Amino acid sequence: MTQPQVSSGTVVAFTDVMCGWSTLAFHRFYQARAAAGLDDQLTLDPQLFLLEDVNQMALNTKTIEGEKPVIGALAEELDFKPWQRDPSEYPVTSLPANEAVHAAKEQSPRAVEQLDMALRMAFWRESRCISMRHEILDIAADCDQVDVDQLRDALDNGRARGPMMRTYETYRESVQGSPHFFLPDGSSVHNPGIEMHQVGSSGAGFLVVDSDNPDVYADLVRRAVQG
Repeated sequence: MTQPQVSSGTVVAFTDVMCGWSTLAFHRFYQARAAAGLDDQLTLDPQLFLLEDVNQMALNTKTIEGEKPVIGALAEELDFKPWQRDPSEYPVTSLPANEAVHAAKEQSPRAVEQLDMALRMAFWRESRCISMRHEILDIAADCDQVDVDQLRDALDNGRARGPMMRTYETYRESVQGSPHFFLPDGSSVHNPGIEMHQVGSSGAGFLVVDSDNPDVYADLVRRAVQG
């Protein structure tokens, strides 16, 4: 299996913007990075892929809304909320949002990090339909690290989608799911610190978190800087 080569000072994470577990993971990564005083020395590089493609099904309320209280209880400060709008407005695809995050790589690593988390919070907290172009651009307009005109051009041109999809296709056999972190020392970890199991089928049953250890991120950021 081919694994991505990761330089010191970078953590690569394969993710889908509409994945709640990676939203929790990124939040904890940023917390640990700040606590270690490494904000200027360590970058998170999201590599986007489509859970809808992996699962061969549209994103839906049965699966995602069922995860919200489980994930939200692990980090109440994220303030996840149940979907507040009409069900017909629910985003069934994460492709445009994922593409937007990949497009921000033309600008800067901080633009990528900022837009990625802004899109996540727009969905998980604010019930915004991030499948739609105008919502993505409105969200980006509130990100001071993002050039909205350049982002708009990249989305309308479509130049980010091909590289985004090719990167995942190159490494997909090594990617266990979202999130999957790859470190400069050659190691990787899927959904750090979380052990859980599913009761019943997805969308009809429920998730049970068996253990949760957010302290693993302190070690993760240290190893990423040491390389």
